[in-house]
Amino acid sequence: MLLHVTHETRYDYAPAVETAQHMAHLRPRDLGCQAVLDHRLAISPAPVHRSESDDIYGNRRTFFALESTHDQLVVTAESLVRTAQPALSPQADTRLPWDVVRERFRYRAGQHDDAASDFVFPSRHVPPHDDFAAYARASFPPGRPLFEAAMELTLRIHRDFEYASGSTEINTPAVQALAQRRGVCQDFAHIMIACCRALGLPARYVSGYLLTQPPPGQPRLVGADASHAWVEVYLPGAGADAQHPASGLGDWAGFDPTNGRQPGPDYVVLAVGRDFADVSPMRGVLHGGARHVLDVGVTVQPFDELPAARREGLAAALAQDAAATAAGAASSTAPAPADAEDRGDGRSAPMPDNR
Repeated sequence: MLLHVTHETRYDYAPAVETAQHMAHLRPRDLGCQAVLDHRLAISPAPVHRSESDDIYGNRRTFFALESTHDQLVVTAESLVRTAQPALSPQADTRLPWDVVRERFRYRAGQHDDAASDFVFPSRHVPPHDDFAAYARASFPPGRPLFEAAMELTLRIHRDFEYASGSTEINTPAVQALAQRRGVCQDFAHIMIACCRALGLPARYVSGYLLTQPPPGQPRLVGADASHAWVEVYLPGAGADAQHPASGLGDWAGFDPTNGRQPGPDYVVLAVGRDFADVSPMRGVLHGGARHVLDVGVTVQPFDELPAARREGLAAALAQDAAATAAGAASSTAPAPADAEDRGDGRSAPMPDNR
């Protein structure tokens, strides 16, 4: 599929903000199942500093600084992404029992590290709690293949929980959403991740978009969609063992508990992390702006549904970018300087995050 995504974030401040530093995760990832053909990020007012870099999980992030007084901030990301049906690596073993995988990630002195181990431990929005293990156990009897158990857990959450906008806040604990059996996609993703980690299994949070279909006979409404969240569970390779869990290259399998299914070509992956805190679309540190109103509009639509003039403009821009890239490669083989890393990341506190 060829999908066009527009993600507009607008903050209205009172009183005005004097200075601000922001970090955005708004560029989709390039993966085996998706390729970013075009991405543009417009920021108003224009920042005095802007840079890009990859975070520890390979997500592309943008830092920008505003040094002029402003009572409104508008950030618009437009992406054109070609997607395909996600496919697991041939090395990933879907037959491995979940309890065997758990043993492979159990800490042992001297064992080789596996990058997926980062996703076994608690995180800010996924703290440990016995209730998660208690809920998960019905899907994880001894010896059941991890892939099968994760799919069963996905379907149970979809069946047992009510999707209710406004029933939770961004900081609602996952264990509270578990108890009330209500929430939104972020809550369901955190609950499933917490269930897996409670059993010693690596699971991570995925933020992105989902192509939705308007009611029959109704037009697609601009800005009516929302960002989405789902889960990936790690399946080790067949050659792994307890002492060398990374020796058999595995892969991450996607599961969407909100919709009771696995992601397909109608999904666009934006970023991955331990939980929402790692991948918030926008966060920042402000001087001023004690109060704010946040408005987010997302539109996901097939490329061929765009107005003809917009399709032609994108096609021309892609052709121009391709020509410039080819000319640059032909004229010089010297590596381009890397973007500067903004060390202010560690100090950035989540503010007006949007989900």
